Amino acid sequence: MALKPANAKLYRGHLVDDFGARVWSQWRKKGRREVMAPVVRSFPGVGEELQRLLEANMDEVPARRRAREAFKDIQLGIDHILFKTPCDGLKMNESYEKNSRGLEIFSKSWLPGTSRPKAMVCYCHGYGDTCTFFFEGIARKLASSGYGVFAMDYPGFGLSEGLHCYIPSFDRLVDDVIEHYSKVKENPEFHTLPSFLFGQSLGGAVALKVHLKQPNAWDGAVLVAPMCKIADNMVPPWLLTQILIGIAKFLPKQKLVPQKDLAEAAFRDLKNRELTAYNVIAYKDKPRLGTAMEMLKTTQEIERRLKEVSLPLLILHGEADNVTDPSVSKALYEKASNADKKLNLYKDAYHSLLEGEPDEMIIRVFNDLISWLDDHSIKNTSL
Repeated sequence: MALKPANAKLYRGHLVDDFGARVWSQWRKKGRREVMAPVVRSFPGVGEELQRLLEANMDEVPARRRAREAFKDIQLGIDHILFKTPCDGLKMNESYEKNSRGLEIFSKSWLPGTSRPKAMVCYCHGYGDTCTFFFEGIARKLASSGYGVFAMDYPGFGLSEGLHCYIPSFDRLVDDVIEHYSKVKENPEFHTLPSFLFGQSLGGAVALKVHLKQPNAWDGAVLVAPMCKIADNMVPPWLLTQILIGIAKFLPKQKLVPQKDLAEAAFRDLKNRELTAYNVIAYKDKPRLGTAMEMLKTTQEIERRLKEVSLPLLILHGEADNVTDPSVSKALYEKASNADKKLNLYKDAYHSLLEGEPDEMIIRVFNDLISWLDDHSIKNTSL
């Protein structure tokens, strides 16, 4: 009689991982690049104690919070154009608050120091990311231009509670975002201001789903490389995808989904690509099965519902984006029902338009974004 493994679930996971590796290897041999297990970088001038914090397992939030707290001054001192915007006089606040599901959510705000904000900009971050680090520089730029900027880490992301980068339900995540920003908008200091959604990558899908659930609650949305469809070359082969869909029902938290090097795919500028290592609490493992399946279902739903998008839109996308598909941004622009919509495609630009491009492109994208916000803030306050 065959011996049964002591831990059948773990054994089954190893079999799936081994089979997936063999299929992925065949895909890689066709010219695509496989990602190995994440390597924790050793940073110059970082002592042993801090290095141990960076090497800790960050599946749970206490380790992520320790790493960020110890590393944030180093992050803000890197040589990137985002961190060269003066922030003197800006009012910045960080907070932790339990939501209705009992999860402690991290949020942050940036406000102009001496004037009333022109409008509220509520940010939805990308896959595996956080509203700290790179977005810190983006938010400072927007606040310096007169906007009140509000951001949160989704449950399981960044500094919020939850298993790292695990999305058991995309709809539930969207409800968490709606709950948080509804409270922000109820603040008497802000409730009369125009309000805009700002979503990057996966955050673009979050922003669109927020709008579809709240069709009349927002004055517009800025979508940067929105995840309306994952680029074909980022999706595993059909056979492996079908196997993973089946296994996800039983092992949703397992890190089994093959993935290309996102920094290489998303950052065109080599210097800026190197700086992604400083995003120490970003998720760097293989995607979890449940998360990947929720992302796939969400993009399929959004593709079906593009005609229902009815708010003013600014869509910014790099023509050379190999992470999210720019052709679907074109389809969104064509099908969205509001005539007040604009699509900017940037020749040769990759996925991370505000972080990973040469400085001149980042400045150009920022100017386009702020110009649109200025026009639409004036339009809404004059009504």
